[in-house]
Amino acid sequence: MAASPAVRNIVLDIGWVLVRLNYRPLIELLREHGADVADREAVMSRIALEEHECGRLEGAGLLQGIAALARAPVSVREVQKRWLNMFEVVPEMMALAHRLSEHYRVYLLSNIGDLHWVQLSREFRMHAVGHGALPSFLAGVMKPHAGIYQEAERRFALEPAATVFIDDRADNIAGARERGWQGVVHQAPSSTRAALAALGVAVP
Repeated sequence: MAASPAVRNIVLDIGWVLVRLNYRPLIELLREHGADVADREAVMSRIALEEHECGRLEGAGLLQGIAALARAPVSVREVQKRWLNMFEVVPEMMALAHRLSEHYRVYLLSNIGDLHWVQLSREFRMHAVGHGALPSFLAGVMKPHAGIYQEAERRFALEPAATVFIDDRADNIAGARERGWQGVVHQAPSSTRAALAALGVAVP
């Protein structure tokens, strides 16, 4: 049996890998204005998030949908502020991504809408991490659908067997593996570094 090609491409998710997300300020704002939302899932299940993250609903429409969850009038501008300012960089993972890009082709692949992508690029220069990015709103399809991995292969000339994908969700990793990619389910920087090393990646 022929040996698998050495890893040449490393593809990273953004949310819960390179950044953490804090939805609490948004939820508190909505609850203060009468919305019956106890947690993140209660908000996400009632807005057209998939339409937004597939690029079929612009940011303004998403914000209006979030504001509509409140029973009392709430400023769309305040909703936008809370929606945008929910990110905290994971320094260890950002540093790892930059260091890996010195020796490997590094790309970003994330389920994300235009509002968050612009915010992350402006605040944290996410667009400058690695050698390219494919946000789902530009791909028109979200993980774990096969189409987004196929588009990444086309756009970045990825050889599946020589590509490893790092994502916090097991179903997204399963989708990548169905395309022939290797995968690491991210839980913590230390375990991800160890998993990469086990795949033969020279981890700095």
